[in-house]
This record gives sequence, C-alpha cells and structure tokens, in this order.
Amino acid sequence: MAVAGAGAFGRNHLRVLRELETAGMGAALVAAVEPDSARAAEAASAYGIPVFDSIDKLLAADLKLDAAVVAVPTVHHHAVAAALLDARLDLMVEKPLAASLAEADDLIARADKHERILQPGHLERFNPAVLAIEPRLRRPMFFEAHRLSIFTPRALDVDVVLDLMIHDLDIVLTFANSPVREVRAVGLPILSPKVDIANVRVEFESGCVANFTASRVSTERVRKLRWFEPRQYVSVDYARRELLVIRMDGAVSGLPPELAAALATGKLDAAALAKLAAAGGASGAAGPAPGLSFAKPEVAQGEPLKLEIESFLDSVRTRKPPRVTARQGRAALELALEIQASMSAHAVRAGLGDFFNA
Repeated sequence: MAVAGAGAFGRNHLRVLRELETAGMGAALVAAVEPDSARAAEAASAYGIPVFDSIDKLLAADLKLDAAVVAVPTVHHHAVAAALLDARLDLMVEKPLAASLAEADDLIARADKHERILQPGHLERFNPAVLAIEPRLRRPMFFEAHRLSIFTPRALDVDVVLDLMIHDLDIVLTFANSPVREVRAVGLPILSPKVDIANVRVEFESGCVANFTASRVSTERVRKLRWFEPRQYVSVDYARRELLVIRMDGAVSGLPPELAAALATGKLDAAALAKLAAAGGASGAAGPAPGLSFAKPEVAQGEPLKLEIESFLDSVRTRKPPRVTARQGRAALELALEIQASMSAHAVRAGLGDFFNA
C-alpha cells in the first residue's frame, strides 16, 4: 500500500498502516506521495520508505501496489484518485469523496469500469459506539448533532460543512434511510474566508427531522449525536465512544399526560428529557421515573481509523463492497453541497455581505 498525502491526517494513515504491518496483518506500507519537501523528509525518515513528490513518479516506480489511501486536500481528490484508479488500485479516499458531484460521479464510474474498491473515509461509521448502536436502531425520528472544534489552520480549503459536519451528515443519512425533503441552513465565516460555524435543519420524506450544529471556532471540543425513537432516546458521545440509552419500558407514572405521550412517540425535546432525567422524573425523587430505564450499553474498544482501514483491507482481499460505499459518500457530499447552497441563499436574504467580504 501507499499513502498519498503526509499532512495532518495522512500522518495518521501512515502510522496505522505501519502498525498493522508490524502486527502481521498482511498489509505492507511501501511508499508515500507528498510534494512538500519538509513533510516528505519527515515521512521518509519515520517509516523508511520512498516518498515521491507526484503520483506519476509513484506509479513509474512500479512497486506492485495493490491499494492506496488518498489523504490530500479535497481540491486534489479527483486528480489523485482518478490516476490511481486508472492504475488499477483499490482506494480509500478521505472525506469528502470529491469537491463536486461531477468529480464524485467520475470517480465512481472509473471504479466501476476497473472493478476497483472505492471507499470514502467516513471515520465515524467505524466509531465503536456507532458500531454498537447501529444493530439496535428502531425508527429514529429526531436527531440533534453537535460537532465543535477549537480553531486550527488545517483543512481551510473547505468550509466547516465539508470539514466537520459531513461526518454527521453521513451517519444521519444512513440511520434515517429516507430521501431528503427540505434543507434550511445558516453559516458564517469567522476566522477564515469560508464558513466556520453552521446550523442546519434537514427534514426527510419519512418525517424524520435532524438538526446539525458544526463549528471550528469553538472554545471546546464536542462530538455528540442524540436521537429519539418511539419509546427510546439514544445519546452517542463520539469522543468518549460511549452510549446512553433511555427507554420507556412501561407506563410512566407521575408524568403529565402530554409529556408521557411525547416520550412514547419519540417527540420529546432532548433538553427536556435530560432535565427530567436529572431531576429524577416528574416527582423529583432520586433515580429515574418509574417506567424509565437508563442503560449504558457495552462498547468494544478500538481506534476508529484502525477499524476503518482493517475494514477496507478486508474489502480489498474479499472483493466485498466496503462498509461505506462510494455512493454513500456521494450522498453525503450531495447533502453537504445542498447545505452550502442554502447557506449562500440565506446570506443574500439576510444581507450578510459584510461578513463574507470582510
């Protein structure tokens, strides 16, 4: 295998691939591509591999490659991935799959033509907490996603939607399993020329609703997803890799009828439920209200990136479709681009040119 890109996230791919190689997992890290001379020298020294300054030079070296990881800036995803697919390599391409739908469609067509694995790098699909809760999904009808980061000068070639929010877009699209009906979005640039903070409301044809908040100018780091299902509330903490499930197991005594009905149908506001739980139910007594059960399901340990690469390697060996398909990556990109269009339209309506032209 080779890794294209030895920047902020490419370094992690290099590390994990070498760890898997050392552990005898049957994958050998043999080369990297990095045009920046300082980063190239660092990777060559750390891993004892040749580091080329272009994809053409990598392919000309005839290293008998089977697969590669593409971790270059998003604007270069298409050019790099297209060349590697045409060289008959299986690929994992960091999210988002491409910078445009046309580029994504072209990569999918090339992968189909050459019968290659093309897996977008949606890391949170391999978060142990997500892996643990996915088989237990019932009928999610209301999502709240918060993904906040402290500002760092990385990934500024894309806005916060393609940088951070796209993780949650992919998860919710997968869990909701319904076409998108309506998108409303607001976003502002704060410390970069592109949108750094965004709030989005998505309604699906099924009636499911999802609210997303993403910021890369926060004072704290938050990675949480919460949702309501009939008679159940689920909270996922991506960073801690923890789950909390609150179930309505029977008749809930002591609750106002409207609150009990909202809880039973999965329409209770997340903040209200958290307050109810903290207060010990409607009565304020210690412990959960009668009929409510609180559980923290067991979550297997594991580094999401390592699990993601192991899954990719399994697809390479078995030729099974990857857990995250290229078409799912395209769907997340399509929703992200629709959100960008909605944010732009809102900025025009609200006369926010001073924010965007500062």
